[in-house]
Amino acid sequence: MRDFQPAPPQRPDHRGNAVGAGVVTALLIGLIWVQEIADQLLLGVNLDRLGIYPRNLATWWHIFTAPYLHGGWEHLIANTLPLATLAFMSAVRSVGRFLTATLIIMVVGGGLIWLLARGGSAHLGASILIFGYFAYLLGVGWWERTPAAIGVATIAAVLYGSILWGVLPTDPRVSFEGHLFGFIGGLVAAAMLHRQRPGGR
Repeated sequence: MRDFQPAPPQRPDHRGNAVGAGVVTALLIGLIWVQEIADQLLLGVNLDRLGIYPRNLATWWHIFTAPYLHGGWEHLIANTLPLATLAFMSAVRSVGRFLTATLIIMVVGGGLIWLLARGGSAHLGASILIFGYFAYLLGVGWWERTPAAIGVATIAAVLYGSILWGVLPTDPRVSFEGHLFGFIGGLVAAAMLHRQRPGGR
């Protein structure tokens, strides 16, 4: 008769998670740069028309394209580092949840922009995702309340807490709505994916 020995508990593959998060972050940054290069350098290309035009029924689906567009090199460069940092921090524990959170941020944040933002111009830019990922990390810390989640939320707050001023209408050239509604989308994503439920998760 063979002795039965239970398998040892599996440890989280932190290295694998970091690699996956790095890959998906690199793809995200690559996407926003490739589209801007095409938009700026290819004749006859105007990708900025895929921004969100509030309450325009024909372009509602632009909520899925607007976060990857930018109004020029300065706009793109300013967004690249915070987007890469917050995306990696959001994805490092679970790429699957990160992708789901990204979809929620686009649908909720972009949908609110489409419904409520100022009309007359296009709303676009990765700030929708930046504010969404920032809020997502804060929300995960709040709802999970584990040392790791709280630690990550604290790091995010120290690094980028000052961006919260961006949800205020301080500059008419800036879509504060994209910042505000992206932030709300991130909180919704955190609540949907990480909030503790009675009897389990």
